Amino acid sequence: MSKDQKVAIVTGASQGLGAGIVESYRKRGFAVIANSRNLKPSSDADVVAVPGDIGNRDVAKQLVETAISRYGRVDTLINNAGIFIAKPFTQYTVEDMDRVFRTNLHGFFHVTQFALEQMLKQERGHIVQITTTLVRQAIAGLDVGLTMLTKGGLEAVTRGLAIEYAKQGIRVNAVAPGIINTPMHDPQAHDFLGGMHPMGRMGEIADIAKAVMYLEEADFVTGETLNVDGGQQAGRW
Repeated sequence: MSKDQKVAIVTGASQGLGAGIVESYRKRGFAVIANSRNLKPSSDADVVAVPGDIGNRDVAKQLVETAISRYGRVDTLINNAGIFIAKPFTQYTVEDMDRVFRTNLHGFFHVTQFALEQMLKQERGHIVQITTTLVRQAIAGLDVGLTMLTKGGLEAVTRGLAIEYAKQGIRVNAVAPGIINTPMHDPQAHDFLGGMHPMGRMGEIADIAKAVMYLEEADFVTGETLNVDGGQQAGRW
């Protein structure tokens, strides 16, 4: 364990986008503190699993404390954990709202506060939210009001935090995916889902991981939302 090794914290890391982002950071030599509710230990000594509900403040604190105790630093935080519930807005229940807010907003709030405290001591750091292109380009028939409400809030606070902490050496950005080929989508629906993008295909996990890696290296980019959506946000087609 080297105190000079860079460290990324990744939430929602057990599969899909989170797992792809973890892999990309490891390829760049970062140690990764990974979190999801039921995350299993990794055979890679530099992928440290901290399982638990990120909406629990104690779990969020443990993530950051683990990074500091093992590696002495937090270089990057990837707020990837998220819950997506699709239904007409009037059919959402209070329980739906609580679940989505707990992960999408409370989880972001807790872990970002703790990570920022360490980044301010270091006078450098990078925070990235994984949002959705739907925040900028809604799709008729895709009823995701709670997603828009929470992920739209994350996009807005990305710009706010970028300005708030720019002079302290901390960058804050977001990546807004389109529909990505992950285990949550039925393979029989792939052709239909791909057709919802001007480029005619679904995105791949690697497309999002590459966008995150671009932002990691882009030292003069902050307050940016990078749309990785096959052209969805550009307009109607």
